[in-house]
Amino acid sequence: MIDKMAVLKSRFFKLEKHYIALKEYEELIQKLLKEKNIYEPFIFNILKPQERAILDAYLKRFASVQDFLGAKIFSLILEIAGIPISKMSEVLFYIEKEEIIDSLDNWIELREVRNELEHDYPEELADALKDLKFCIDNFYKLESYYYNSLEFAKKYIS
Repeated sequence: MIDKMAVLKSRFFKLEKHYIALKEYEELIQKLLKEKNIYEPFIFNILKPQERAILDAYLKRFASVQDFLGAKIFSLILEIAGIPISKMSEVLFYIEKEEIIDSLDNWIELREVRNELEHDYPEELADALKDLKFCIDNFYKLESYYYNSLEFAKKYIS
């Protein structure tokens, strides 16, 4: 039999690594923003390669944290809590009901914007920079989903 608690702990351990890296990149971006407006296409185009690498790494970790929460954490914590779910729509319904996410609309918007960046970046630079700004501005929202998941899980993890 699979030890679901052990699986959940292992998943949170992996998620923590993504979150820590995301937070570090977010801090680097905030420092960069004090020096220049990276959301201006002209300025973005003249960023140093290492500055662009920070932005790319941030987006990769942002996607990783969101993907990990949605695909690996949410359904398992609900299952461990004894909440019956069979479809992703049910998972998201209960995740919102349990106040792990603030709203389903916000979760979907974060996902859609992140997906746009993965598929369109950097062909439509102005739009991509707007989406990049959205992801950076919503760091604390994603962070709260991570912490809310941890808090919810603590009730069931011994």
